[in-house]
Amino acid sequence: MRWTTACAALAAFLTNQTAANADPIADFYKGKDIALIVGFDVGGGYDQYARMIARHLGRNIPGAPNVVIQNMPGAGGVRAANQLYNVSARDGTVLGMIDQALPTQQLIEPEGMKTDVGRFNWIGRIASNGAVLYAWHTAPVKKIQDAFGTELIVSSSGQSSRMLSALMKNQLGLQLKILTGYKGTSEARIAMQREEIHALTQPLSALRAESATMISERKINMLLQMGAERHPDLPDVPALVDLARNDDERRLLSMMVSGARIGRSLLSPPAQPVERVAALRAAFTKTMQDEVYVADMKRVGLDLDPMTGEELQAMLVEIASTPPALIAQARKMAEVAK
Repeated sequence: MRWTTACAALAAFLTNQTAANADPIADFYKGKDIALIVGFDVGGGYDQYARMIARHLGRNIPGAPNVVIQNMPGAGGVRAANQLYNVSARDGTVLGMIDQALPTQQLIEPEGMKTDVGRFNWIGRIASNGAVLYAWHTAPVKKIQDAFGTELIVSSSGQSSRMLSALMKNQLGLQLKILTGYKGTSEARIAMQREEIHALTQPLSALRAESATMISERKINMLLQMGAERHPDLPDVPALVDLARNDDERRLLSMMVSGARIGRSLLSPPAQPVERVAALRAAFTKTMQDEVYVADMKRVGLDLDPMTGEELQAMLVEIASTPPALIAQARKMAEVAK
């Protein structure tokens, strides 16, 4: 009897210990794949960042799921955003990387968008986007000031570059011919080398990683930095906000480049279990501090400028509170471009 009682007590103890040590997050993710939907084609800046974090994020999520890239180009990133918002599973098995300009686009040009970007669960920012507009060395425009009197043919495949190009043309008076038919940066860069276009926009870190030879051989000219501040490595290349002619124009341009603060960020669909969102955010933060990941990013020349998911979510609230008068002015410029 005593032996039977002791065995029963031991079994109960072990059962309780197993229950206490159980990790429902690890149990859920063990053996699963997480789809990371990227709103652009293979080879561009978004794809580079997505593939790099996909190599490392899974091992920092309890249960160590595989993270699998799914490229979904189309409509300047809107197709992927609509998929993530309306179709994708809401159980923590889907992540996304969408165009950084979509929060701004939702304010000024929401046609075709079936999302509320503020309702996504923002997981974290890998890097802000210090993008540059650069031109092939044979292009007639050598400095951005030349484009006030000389046509510059620009590829704008993403919403960010398209809206900013339209703003430069319609608000500032730059002589831009804007082409939107190229699927992504890689395709546009080939078109530039074939002299089908003159210029395109790309994050500086991705440009350095993909086109170091073009830079060293002076095959391209840096024309403009698409943000509010100049990168320390490009002190003589003006920022977009530097082209403002008055305070109102500066406020308008500053709003339009707010997407650079979002940069290359991860999100997941809305209305998910809060504990899985928290687990993904914690895993993201852990990955940003992972020595192997950081070394891998440095090896390929990609920038790291992380922000937590909570901070990123608050930024989306800030963007959504943009004054209506400023939104109306930006919308007017976008309408002229159509």
